[in-house]
Amino acid sequence: MTLARKSLTIGIASALALAGLGAVLAEGEKAAGGSAVPIDASGSFEVSGVDVDVKGKDADAARYGGWRLAQRKGWEMLSRKLTGKASGMSDSALDSLVTGIVVEKEQIGPTRYIARLSVLFDRNKAGSILGVSVAVNQSPPMLIVPLEYSGGTGLVFERETAWAKAWNRFKSGGSTVDYVRVQGNGPDSMLLNAGQVLRRGRNWWRSVLDQYGASDVLIAEVQLRREYPGGPIVGIFSATHGPDRQKIADFALRVDNGDSLDALMDAGAQRIDKAFQQALALGQLNTDRLLGVRPPSAKAEEEKPEEESTDAATPTPDASAAASGTQLNVQFDTPNVGSVNAGEAALRGIPGVRSAVTSSLALGGISVMRVTYDGQIASLHAQLEARGWSVQEGAGVLRIRRAGGGGGGGQQPIPAPTGTATPAPNGG
Repeated sequence: MTLARKSLTIGIASALALAGLGAVLAEGEKAAGGSAVPIDASGSFEVSGVDVDVKGKDADAARYGGWRLAQRKGWEMLSRKLTGKASGMSDSALDSLVTGIVVEKEQIGPTRYIARLSVLFDRNKAGSILGVSVAVNQSPPMLIVPLEYSGGTGLVFERETAWAKAWNRFKSGGSTVDYVRVQGNGPDSMLLNAGQVLRRGRNWWRSVLDQYGASDVLIAEVQLRREYPGGPIVGIFSATHGPDRQKIADFALRVDNGDSLDALMDAGAQRIDKAFQQALALGQLNTDRLLGVRPPSAKAEEEKPEEESTDAATPTPDASAAASGTQLNVQFDTPNVGSVNAGEAALRGIPGVRSAVTSSLALGGISVMRVTYDGQIASLHAQLEARGWSVQEGAGVLRIRRAGGGGGGGQQPIPAPTGTATPAPNGG
């Protein structure tokens, strides 16, 4: 038997369509200048740690049987978590619910398949069948910055890192924190780097956050310590909030060999998310008021009209604002190209909107539109809700979703990793 550790997400229906059961599965190609792992914004229910041991007439039949068994076991585990009792469904019904299978590790023999898998279920369909609510109240949009120190060098998006890829894989649909995740393309490596996280200037941070349509910043940091090449790795993790790096949590995890680095990173991301959710519930993630204050521009001061005793009409502040229009960022979900065009068209169809142009595109994630509106942001907020959108408002930012869509989900406890990442001694 051969032991393989894969970090790829596959759908069982898609796998069966690829050259029968003997399809060779490969990781996605790296986008130019960015991460090889696309941002996972599906928000599916994930059931991890599903162990299977199946025999078949050949390797492919055994593997297929293992995935089928994982679907059934995963559904029983999910229903027990959400309702307190296990329930079963037919394989054909489960095929329509399962959105993917993650291979944590597997052993493939001539007639036997042994694996530990994670099963992903469609959040809305599963919630409807089990009779549980999938709605969740989320925080204002928070920019997550994955900072990795390895070999004494700090990296964010200057070069592809295992830590950044782990946050792109992380399924945030069940979290109460609305993460704004960055692919790392284009100017991202200049705006978000290891030096930037040490800066405290609110004006600079405000400019960066406006570029990504976020209200605040969260920094997830890991320091990797290797005992020797290919040997045990200790990851010292810390979670901080805001430009002043307010500490939220710190801890350490350890794996026994270098092949388990991805497992270490995934476990660290899940635990940091739990810490951020707890801090949000305790009111510790309040946005610094200075990040929401915009100083008056010098040009506006220079153009202030002098007092003259003439009959000429002087434009009032309201009239001046109406002439220039309100500039704001609107975040919206873009699972595909069609959703980008649909989002822009929806905004342009609102009375008072002069322009709506996508300024930051993230297919499969959250894109940002730059909108010019003749009126106040509260008025646009009300018009969007009247048209069936769910709206969250921040400082110069609106986050919109289709009401009743798949943007939320009940918070699920994440099982502690077994056999992959364990708390390091004296790790905190």
